[in-house]
Amino acid sequence: MSHIRKIAASKRIAMVAHDNRKTELMDWATANRELLSKNTLYATGTTGRLLEELLNQPVILLLSGPLGGDQQVGSMIAEEKIDLLIFFWDPMSAQPHDPDVKALLRLCVVWNIPVASNRATADFLFTSPLMHEDYLAEQTDYSKYLNRIV
Repeated sequence: MSHIRKIAASKRIAMVAHDNRKTELMDWATANRELLSKNTLYATGTTGRLLEELLNQPVILLLSGPLGGDQQVGSMIAEEKIDLLIFFWDPMSAQPHDPDVKALLRLCVVWNIPVASNRATADFLFTSPLMHEDYLAEQTDYSKYLNRIV
């Protein structure tokens, strides 16, 4: 059994980028400025400040990733306060907060949140008709897990 979570036409989008991917995310955000302006944006640390300046749009700023920003995003996903994650992560560099990154990506799967880890995936998400309308996301029922005897 599952339940349905409504994702409104105006999405709550979290945006994160590792240092070596910030330029790529800024280029992508510039190309998608109009669509981003129709949504509420959240971003970690420097990424958020750069996006706010670049887009001339308010961005709800979270902590830097290594200081807990990734975990803040994960918490917001679990609380159903984030609808979509754009996370341009760097696969070629070890990050001091790699366990947090893995946990964040895991939560996207647990809570059925669309996530783009590169420009191509972000382009596919943003050109989907579902970006412009309400969407009913099926959420796995975890009551068996929660009610298990330990």
